[in-house]
Amino acid sequence: MLDHNDKPGLYGIVNSNKDFTNEASWGKNQFNNTFPAALASYMAAKNLTLPYIKLDKDFSIYHDSISVKQLFGIDPASPEIFFSFESEYEPYRDLVEQWLPRVDLVIKRGSSGQLAALKPLEVKLTALPDDQTSSFGEEDYGSELVVRPDTIVYLALSMAHAARNKKDIFAKALRSVCDQKIDWTKEAKVEPLIPRLIKGIDKILLENPDLESPLMIQPIWKTKGKSVALTENCLDIFVWSNFALTRLFINQTSDNGSITRPERTIVWLAKMLHQFSIKGKIDHQFIIDSYTYGTKNDKAFAIGGLRTREYMRSPEIMKPRITRSEIKNIILGGGERLLSPERRFDGIVQNAVDLFS
Repeated sequence: MLDHNDKPGLYGIVNSNKDFTNEASWGKNQFNNTFPAALASYMAAKNLTLPYIKLDKDFSIYHDSISVKQLFGIDPASPEIFFSFESEYEPYRDLVEQWLPRVDLVIKRGSSGQLAALKPLEVKLTALPDDQTSSFGEEDYGSELVVRPDTIVYLALSMAHAARNKKDIFAKALRSVCDQKIDWTKEAKVEPLIPRLIKGIDKILLENPDLESPLMIQPIWKTKGKSVALTENCLDIFVWSNFALTRLFINQTSDNGSITRPERTIVWLAKMLHQFSIKGKIDHQFIIDSYTYGTKNDKAFAIGGLRTREYMRSPEIMKPRITRSEIKNIILGGGERLLSPERRFDGIVQNAVDLFS
């Protein structure tokens, strides 16, 4: 493992666009992205693989495993690894109209100023259990996930990028429904088409398994029920594939005559892939701003622990593999003193003084 140093820092993150000696790098919404990258590097140093949530041929979820080296596309201990937080993933730039959204973490390789982007990853640091599941036994704990619109853009782009030379696969699956001559901004016109949109998306996933790739990392931090006290075994990481992520909104749909956030997300994804099949580019801003159906675009959708636990049941939920005592091996050089506590994990770390004694 890497040596500790006397400057504030995070394990394994030597080269990055964050200066961890600067208090600003420990501020609002930053620790939630930087700490998980350090946690992944630390787990790699312990030769731990991560549970990889994937989609099976019958559209059920199953758990594979993935090494951090596979996830990052480079050995996390390599001197050439560069962590670029809240950055654009440049290989996707020519696939979008207008501007390319930022993703939580871009892994890059290089030295002497020449960096090549390797992997784009969304990051969701989540509490276990959430409010919905805190009254259950540990085997029934779950975490809430809130997914932003940009994550859906990167979901579509991950598939488009992998299918650059065969974009007709999207047309064949979606053309018959997406070419419907209706007003796609009208909820009453679009809602009856949701089952056909799902069928088209599922056809793409079923017939093109080579498009599946890691998209989101979800570290969990486990507490004793609703308390703010961390359990002894408190940290682990799950990885979601782009295919598996579709179940989080497709399996939330309901036949109630309206378009809620999960149904809207289906429209967004289908429209993006169909547009790519025609133009070779995705105008994500137009699609997201046009197809709102009376709901704000602050998030794509949210899903509570009662549902996520069915996808995440595993030994890592019962007993996360990183302990409280190891947090001091990940947050280095007094970095915990620079935290600007938000509502949850960073506040717990800062206030649990025994962690660093």
